[in-house]
Amino acid sequence: MSITQEYLNKGKDIISKIENQKPVILEVASLFAKSILDGRMVHLFGSGHSRMMVEEMWPRYGSFPGFNPIVELSLTYHNLVVGANGQRQAMFLENVSGLAQKILRNFDTDPRDTALIISSSGCNVVPIEMAEEFQKRKVKVVALISKAHLEGSTSKKTDGLKLTDFADYVLDTGAPLGDAMIYLEGLDSPVAPGSTLGGVLLINSLKAEIANILHKNGKSPKVLSSGKIVGEQRAIDLFESAYDEHAHLMAKLYENVGSKKSQS
Repeated sequence: MSITQEYLNKGKDIISKIENQKPVILEVASLFAKSILDGRMVHLFGSGHSRMMVEEMWPRYGSFPGFNPIVELSLTYHNLVVGANGQRQAMFLENVSGLAQKILRNFDTDPRDTALIISSSGCNVVPIEMAEEFQKRKVKVVALISKAHLEGSTSKKTDGLKLTDFADYVLDTGAPLGDAMIYLEGLDSPVAPGSTLGGVLLINSLKAEIANILHKNGKSPKVLSSGKIVGEQRAIDLFESAYDEHAHLMAKLYENVGSKKSQS
């Protein structure tokens, strides 16, 4: 069997694991859609490479307003690798206790909001504390993790708790312990991770289900679309109106920042 075929076969296994989660996907989609129908937002957070799943949800083609992508550059700015803003610093910072609280201090959340926290291991401090802080604010939390990796890992939080300990729902990317899926003869470290594949399948399944619920409830989403599909002017109009809607939703998150209400 070729290396490519082996990876594709493991990818098919991941698809099967996502299929087995359809009931949970539908529940989570309903939860998120309700936030959007209520005029509120779904908060998205991921540190490290998990930021890719945040940006996969919004904003990109085939996506629509209703999501607050919380991406901290200090935790996710990977392209420099070493030197100033390097990977070592980012990996250190995602295990600094208290940073999550500082991040959420910027937002006036509401119990009608919901949150999706993405972390393959579910064991780094900042994603865990983000979920914990959201729950303190009475915001329901969905964790997107790699179950096998989480179960085989030790939390870096001093009390030993993991992301799933602060989640109302859990979605599993289906990736293995260590994430990488291909072992080469004579090489003790596997290559080619699987969590991104599983994560993208989950994110876009949720996105499609949410869009369907919104559409059926009279709130057809303003989808960022290609001019090749909807026509150039229609595409421009959709982008502008979608960005405007996002701005109006974000404005609500700053309305009462600093008040006792926003921190209760």
